[in-house]
Amino acid sequence: MVVNPPASIPRSTPSELRSSFVRCGVAASASALLLGIFGCTATVEPARSLAQSHVTADTFRTASEAGKSFESAWWQCFGDPTLTALIERALASNLDIRVAALRVEEARSALRAVDSRLAPTLGLNASASDQRSGLPAQVKQNSPDVRAYRASVDLSWELDVFGAARAASNAAQFDAEAAAFGVDSARLLISAEVARQYLIHQGARARLERIRALLQSQADSERLTQSREAAGEASRFDVSRAAGETASLSAQLPPLRALIATTEHQLALLLGRSASDALEGLEATAPVMLPEVPVLAAGQPVELLSRRPDLRAAERQLAAASARLRESQADLLPKFFLAALLGGEDLRLNMLDLSPVRYSNVALAFSMPIFNAGRLQAAIEQQSARERIAALSYEQRVLGAVQEVESSLVALAEERARLAAMGQTLALRRTGVRHAESLYREGQIGLLPLFDAQRNVIVAEMAVVESRTQLALNAVQLFKSMGGGWRVEAETGARPSEPPAPVPRPDTKAATQTVLESDIR
Repeated sequence: MVVNPPASIPRSTPSELRSSFVRCGVAASASALLLGIFGCTATVEPARSLAQSHVTADTFRTASEAGKSFESAWWQCFGDPTLTALIERALASNLDIRVAALRVEEARSALRAVDSRLAPTLGLNASASDQRSGLPAQVKQNSPDVRAYRASVDLSWELDVFGAARAASNAAQFDAEAAAFGVDSARLLISAEVARQYLIHQGARARLERIRALLQSQADSERLTQSREAAGEASRFDVSRAAGETASLSAQLPPLRALIATTEHQLALLLGRSASDALEGLEATAPVMLPEVPVLAAGQPVELLSRRPDLRAAERQLAAASARLRESQADLLPKFFLAALLGGEDLRLNMLDLSPVRYSNVALAFSMPIFNAGRLQAAIEQQSARERIAALSYEQRVLGAVQEVESSLVALAEERARLAAMGQTLALRRTGVRHAESLYREGQIGLLPLFDAQRNVIVAEMAVVESRTQLALNAVQLFKSMGGGWRVEAETGARPSEPPAPVPRPDTKAATQTVLESDIR
């Protein structure tokens, strides 16, 4: 905006200009001193102390191992290159993570805008005017021809005497930090979800293989029962029962195939790709592998406060609410404003050049609310309620984080015990298959009992697959609730025994064909 000085403004002498600058400097120095006295910087220490008052235990109740060093890339503990590749690709291209990163840019831009309140605003104004008329010289005495060139610097500054602008800046800074922790939180959630979908996918494929093997065994048993019924050694009831079991097993295939397909689609979405695109490493010909779950440590409960990004974001949000409360409280105090206009003009009247004219205008003002019908007090009470809500939300998140870790530790330990029992069951049933094969070769039992023993092994293998899948899913949930993983110290005990690796199912196709031919004869 161009400000033209009226003709009645007196011209300032150099000494007056120096006095004006001195007054500006004194006002600026005084405001800086008051900022140092009254301006208070919000910190996150009260929030941290508030959370630590609820987390007093030294260790988790169900933790059995001590952690030595923190692992942020926790998925590498599974030793599965396909899982590692999927998670790394998701972290690089997931849309939710990219949105969270843009929110950080938005918060930092808002911080720069709020910080501008702490600095003065300078404006440069310039104008040129040329007013002429063809009036006689006698008339021009009252209406002269005027040519003027003007330039001025305009300064305005709200002095932050009582720290309102500083509190707003602190709040914006905490908002930006919370947004940055939001990116870390999104990365943790996406990596955990990719691992979960991948494990469900691999577990479904492993169960599909076992059900197909079981279906093949049941189909062989059904054909044998039909042959025995034709020979008068079995009833129609035996045939219908065998056919019903075959149909029941066949009905389990479509849900598993659908689960495999939907997990692939979900993984494609997490990787920022179309569900129509095939994912490398998840082809139908790719080997099925369920990763081994290592022994995991949990660290200390208080470490969650500095490790979980969602807790750190909530901590910053509470600090931002506290800073905004101080900003609203400062609205009840006076506000001081400094304004200055310094400029000069080159003036020409009726072809008469006048010397350059300097002009200045310096003002220091303040405003203070007297009556506003309780509007400012209502704003303070509203922000105070928001601060208390943020504090309670932070406490609830801290307690919820501890609960998640404790529950995940229990689930992981109990599932590991269940897997050990399933492994023993599988070993015993494999031993039973070897005995049944020996008895069959000696002619002491028929082929149907051998089929039953083999099906029991496959059923036990399916139970082991389901337990291993659930164990890996529980480990992912533990990693997610801890905000990462911990290496186990070298002096910890030995790892719990894992179930024996699956062995090839006994091949009874030739024996089945022999018995069928003998039954037909």
